[in-house]
Amino acid sequence: MGQGPAGLPGVLSLPGALPAGAPLQLDAGHTVPPAGDALSHARSLDCWEVREHNSSEWCHFIRSNPDCRLDGGFLDYLDGVFCVFPPRLLPLAVTLYALWLLYLFIILGVTAEKFFCPNLSAISTNLKLSHNVAGVTFLAFGNGAPDVFSAVVAFSDPRTAGLAIGAIFGAGVFVTTVVAGGIALVKPFTAASRPFLRDVIFYMVAVFLTFLVLYLGRIRLGEALGYLGLYVFYVLTVVLCTWIHRRQRGDGLAPPGAWEPEMPTDVEEPEPSSTNSGDYGEEYRPLLPSRESSLRILASALSPLDYRKWRRKPWYWRLFKAFRVPVELVLLLTVPVVDPDKDDLNWKRPLNCLHILTSPLLCVLTLKSGAYGLYQIQGIFPVWALVTLVASALALIIFITTSNEEPPKYHCVFAFLGFLASAMWINAAATELVNILRTLGIIFQLSNTVLGLTLLAWGNSIGDTFSDLTMARQGYPRMAFSACFGGIIFNILVGVGLGCLLQMTSSQPLVKLEPDSPLVWVLAGALGLSLVFSLVTVPAQCFQLGQPYGVCLIASYLLFLCVALLTEFRVIHFSTP
Repeated sequence: MGQGPAGLPGVLSLPGALPAGAPLQLDAGHTVPPAGDALSHARSLDCWEVREHNSSEWCHFIRSNPDCRLDGGFLDYLDGVFCVFPPRLLPLAVTLYALWLLYLFIILGVTAEKFFCPNLSAISTNLKLSHNVAGVTFLAFGNGAPDVFSAVVAFSDPRTAGLAIGAIFGAGVFVTTVVAGGIALVKPFTAASRPFLRDVIFYMVAVFLTFLVLYLGRIRLGEALGYLGLYVFYVLTVVLCTWIHRRQRGDGLAPPGAWEPEMPTDVEEPEPSSTNSGDYGEEYRPLLPSRESSLRILASALSPLDYRKWRRKPWYWRLFKAFRVPVELVLLLTVPVVDPDKDDLNWKRPLNCLHILTSPLLCVLTLKSGAYGLYQIQGIFPVWALVTLVASALALIIFITTSNEEPPKYHCVFAFLGFLASAMWINAAATELVNILRTLGIIFQLSNTVLGLTLLAWGNSIGDTFSDLTMARQGYPRMAFSACFGGIIFNILVGVGLGCLLQMTSSQPLVKLEPDSPLVWVLAGALGLSLVFSLVTVPAQCFQLGQPYGVCLIASYLLFLCVALLTEFRVIHFSTP
């Protein structure tokens, strides 16, 4: 059920009424004339109507309707649920899809945390970037990779663009209310005034720009570049503020880490533990280094389990780890990781030589769902076979000219290869994620916007939620609070700017954004109100944030969610602009 390459539309329009006389752009690059045959196809082009037909007609409707074709991806979820499964087993199909959706979020999280972010850190180290610049560029990209890739994939199809808008706005509301409020509940603290005001003001400007382009119904080339330019300006502002703050303190502290450009000096450091869990196996290491065979190194490097750690952990950690092991094993086989903190930079000669073969194969077989990799040169020789031959020769040369004990001088190149391979994994998982969310929306007749603000926003934000709350419990609530705003600024500016920019062509430097539901305006209004609430109340409390502030934020999110769902189910009616 693979999908072939599809042309990316130059004009992006969320599902809704088309202007009279305008040609309809389809996923394969074909157009339907504005009159005549188009009128006869008008009803068949809406895939949402499938549930209104008799169950015996579902399969024919899906397979004969161009609007039901999923762009990209390796699985045709619509064909699976309406053709492979009989109608009486629809609940089973939905259950399997929901479980696969959860597993896709696990794939995204593991890839970003264990492979994408470490390689970005290694690249920033090799480029000798300061911690502040790396924090608001490479680390922000690593943390926001699932959100940005999901937005880019969703923007590539007019029928799923609502997912991107819903996810970006929905994640913004969730993070600025639930996560920020949770931090205040877990660990009351005094917020750093200048970073807070700076981040809230920048985010409010980004939200206002997005509201404006939604109101106008289009985004032009200059506006898309303006999003990216605003983020560059934000990075420069962070760097400048950090430099000024350190000059004023003059205490010679080392540059702060990512998303903590102005971490105050009165933060209480947690007491260092006498036993570091990361060094638990130190006593088991031999006193004298021994030469290991290449086969033993390969087997050790491909093991995603630490058996001593496995025995110490509770049952629920083991259960979750069991779900992650297959993903981690496949990623270990295909994605190299360079670790600057290790003496050997994580150089594993047999595995890294294997990566020379598997990483390029991964890239050509996942790009456009394998369409480029399966393409045959002169109709005879497939691209994947050519890549295999060239990569195998290169891997053999590297294996012969290097040793197991010392990494080569060009080992940093593996960080770029790992960055590219992990990005392809994230892009592939994001494509499947968007397609399965669209399928669930058609099954339950829900708009893309509500799916974006709930499932996609929650899934992409759950990792940041746990990390920020853990950081707060460990005694760094200010750092966690700053991360709430720093990450979503990157997501909205780069997600919308880059997502729309990639859909523009030289002949059509315009992307149409027509909201498919009044829910978009509820989202924008809720996000704006939450930011105004924080901008007013936090300085009014002299930046001392406690439990009342956290309770108000979480209550406001629950209220917003109720209004959003009532709007989706047409209990509440709003007049759209």
